[in-house]
Amino acid sequence: MRVAIVGAGLAGLAAAVELVDAGHEVEMFESRPFVGGKVGSWVDAEGNHIEMGLHVFFNNYYNLFALLKKVGAYDNLLPKEHVHTFINRGGEIGTLDFRFLVGAPFHGLKAFFTTGQLTVLDKLQNALALGTSPIVPGLINYEVAMKLIRKLDNISFADWFRSHGGSQNSLKRMWDPIALALGFIDTEEISARCMLTIFMMFAAKTEASRLNMLAGSPGEYLSKPIVDYITAKGAKIHTRRQTRRILFEGEGRNTKVTGLAIADGAEEEIVTADAYLAACDVPGIQRLLPQEWRSMAEFDNIYKLEAVPVVTVQLRFNGWVTEMQDDSKRKQAIAAGIDNLLYSADADFSCFSDLALSSPKDYYREGQGSLMQVVLTPGDPFIKMSNEDIAQHALKQLHDLFPSSRDLEMTWFSVVKLAQSLYREKPDMDPYRPNQKTPIANFFLAGSYTQQDYIDSMEGATISGKQAAAVILEPLGQKVEGKGLFRYSYA
Repeated sequence: MRVAIVGAGLAGLAAAVELVDAGHEVEMFESRPFVGGKVGSWVDAEGNHIEMGLHVFFNNYYNLFALLKKVGAYDNLLPKEHVHTFINRGGEIGTLDFRFLVGAPFHGLKAFFTTGQLTVLDKLQNALALGTSPIVPGLINYEVAMKLIRKLDNISFADWFRSHGGSQNSLKRMWDPIALALGFIDTEEISARCMLTIFMMFAAKTEASRLNMLAGSPGEYLSKPIVDYITAKGAKIHTRRQTRRILFEGEGRNTKVTGLAIADGAEEEIVTADAYLAACDVPGIQRLLPQEWRSMAEFDNIYKLEAVPVVTVQLRFNGWVTEMQDDSKRKQAIAAGIDNLLYSADADFSCFSDLALSSPKDYYREGQGSLMQVVLTPGDPFIKMSNEDIAQHALKQLHDLFPSSRDLEMTWFSVVKLAQSLYREKPDMDPYRPNQKTPIANFFLAGSYTQQDYIDSMEGATISGKQAAAVILEPLGQKVEGKGLFRYSYA
């Protein structure tokens, strides 16, 4: 079978791995000059590796980790200490320290009851809210808990949390930064289903909330090994090849895709296949689908989904920003500071990291200092600002969080704006997310906006790609092995 895939992001790549492993012919068409989609990266004229987000790999990324092991890239992950660190204004630090003598769920209870990020009253109210959530029955029966959690897509996490006794201060000081890091929207906007899915996984498995970061850039240490794997098995990948339109015959549910019109420089190529997989993001699929298909509810519903803007800023310094204790270490040549993902409730970037420490192979430069990568969320206020103004805004807020960094010089910066990034996981959106299997027999969908139980993320994209491969291969009697929240059917 020949399969044409539109989009070479993580969803498309994950599907391609399953399809080539099953012995099928795969050809991928990517409009960008690089693969990886939102997890992609590229090198600028000065040799800097540029990203479109801060990519963090939690240990509950079961399907992505299985994929990385298969392609030989698992060792590219650098495990971090099992601590979630909050940097507050003035350099005050609060932590969720999951390191404990015993595992789940007791390590989580220890982390929440010992955190300095919340008051004693906040902790008690937090315990009340989470103690009356589906997380508790989930410790006994995971599937029962997930069924309960799926029903909570009709309410925001903030409304659910308050209705269960949680405090507003807990939302502001802890849960908003986490929600913004996960979905680029705060707890007033994000669905309770989304947040509680993550909490359920973190509570049930000791190591699930521990995170890893790549040894270097995603282009080199994530996408490239996958590309090498599938091309070694005969797959073809074309970049700078935008799919202009889908060719089809028939109407309604009798429609059949007959080809893809693909840009080839100034020309156009018609590509034909037995099966067609659109592995796009929300704006991509909304642009690609023929308007005639909106007569089918499964396709029309996609236009009810929205995407969230995000701005990623990199700032290089001549010293070590997160080293707050030792002045001499802050200005030394050897890397120093906090080697982990960081959160903040006091900045417009909810999560950030010093990539020179946390992903050193491409981001550490001898004789230079920190490369702070911050993600401005929500990104709406920044999209129309100049790159210089955005960089200065991020710099000021870094100084507010790390006052000792004011004696360091910012030597370089980069700003990447995405007006449409992750899909907006607000309440009541789940019914509009399409199945990977569509009403058109030879046309399929992938992308983390499609039906899958994880959030819009690298794991969500991987699950969607594997689920798409599963429905493509199903008529042939071939199976796809999934883990965690992978599901064989949404029927």
